[in-house]
Amino acid sequence: MPTDHRTQVDELVAEYRRNRERLAGTRRDLAAVTATASSDDGRVRVVVGPRGELTDLVLADDVRMRPAELAATIVRLSVEAARAAAERSADVLAEVLPAGTDPELLLGPPPEAVPRNETRPADDEVEDEDFSDASWLQQGPTGRT
Repeated sequence: MPTDHRTQVDELVAEYRRNRERLAGTRRDLAAVTATASSDDGRVRVVVGPRGELTDLVLADDVRMRPAELAATIVRLSVEAARAAAERSADVLAEVLPAGTDPELLLGPPPEAVPRNETRPADDEVEDEDFSDASWLQQGPTGRT
C-alpha cells in the first residue's frame, strides 16, 4: 500500500509543476500584451503595454495640429489602445480561468478617457508671475513675503 500513496504524491507533484509552468506562461503572455492605435491619417501613433501604459509615441514630422488637438488625439488613441490591450489580456486570462469566470474581475474595468478641463486662460489672461530672487522658503502662504 505505501506504493499507492507514493504514486498519489508523485501525481500531485507533477500536477503542481504543470500548473506552475502554465501560470508562468500566462504571466509571460500577459507581460507581452501590447496594442497600437493610430490617427486616421497615420501621423500620430501610440503603443501601450499590458496595463495600458504608454510605451511608445510616434509623431510624423509633418504633423500639423494645434497643441490642444494633438494632446486630445494622443489621449484618445491611448485610451483606444488601452482598451484593446485590456481585451487581449482578458483573452489570455480566459484560457486559464475556470469556465464562466469573468477576466474583468481580475483586470478591472476597461480604461476610460479622463475628461479634460477645456477652460484654460489665454496667454494674455495669465497673471504675471513673480520671478524675483526671493526664496520660496521665505514666501508666506499667499506666495509673497
